[in-house]
Amino acid sequence: MPIDTTPPPAPAPLRVPVADSHTHLDMQSGTVEDALARAAAVGVTTVVQVGCDVAGSHWAAETAAAHDAVHAAVALHPNEAPRIVHGDPDGRSRQGVRSAGGEGALDEALAEIDRLAALPHVKAVGETGLDHFRTGPEGMAAQERSFRAHIEIAKRHGKALVIHDREAHDDVLRVLKEEGAPERTVFHCYSGDAAMAEVCAERGYFMSFAGNVTFKNAQPLRDALAVAPLELVLVETDAPFLTPAPYRGRPNAPYLIPVTLRAMAAVRGIDEDAMAAAVSANTARAFGY
Repeated sequence: MPIDTTPPPAPAPLRVPVADSHTHLDMQSGTVEDALARAAAVGVTTVVQVGCDVAGSHWAAETAAAHDAVHAAVALHPNEAPRIVHGDPDGRSRQGVRSAGGEGALDEALAEIDRLAALPHVKAVGETGLDHFRTGPEGMAAQERSFRAHIEIAKRHGKALVIHDREAHDDVLRVLKEEGAPERTVFHCYSGDAAMAEVCAERGYFMSFAGNVTFKNAQPLRDALAVAPLELVLVETDAPFLTPAPYRGRPNAPYLIPVTLRAMAAVRGIDEDAMAAAVSANTARAFGY
């Protein structure tokens, strides 16, 4: 069966404007201007553009500098750190095949993220964290070292920390506790259950929900959303990934935020305006804009 690559239709506009707390405009088709215009037309007036490597972080910072509606987050993605240290013979990342650079290459990359994190239009350090799904045991040390370095960078510059946590809940929470989390910490594409949401709430971590909260098999995510304090809840696309139902599998973009936000309001049993107002205020507080 061929994959449907046609963009989903625009949803009805939100009455209360909101932000997409995590998107990858550089991985979406079309221009930045077009993406921002389509988003604004449905009430998504702000986006956080997230870098995953040095080049992507430069792009995020430059794009935020050029557009008032864009804020930047800069980082080495958890899967990027092992590729820098050990190489990437399969060429799985956008850089293609790479040879091992060792610890020195990771130090250089982290120094560049540190430099970018000081810029005023860079509001966050991320996405960083741990990914036990794609990185095997041989890459864990580099991944954890990178994560700890990003926590230090975020704290030193007074920026938010954006967490990527894939099948690594206990270790992510452990490292945050050991290092001391920044004042503003965001779990992007929250993937834990209700019990973990209660731990995050105790520690004051923001939880950002993506389109997968709408998937049929995602009841644990909806249970987490139901118990998360409303003042700690954000919404995101993680576009072009995680397109909400009923458009799962088609390309995601910031203009689809209303679909996820309405589903979130239904889980919480509140109207969409109240959900949008809370998310809007929370995102501004989380990212300091």
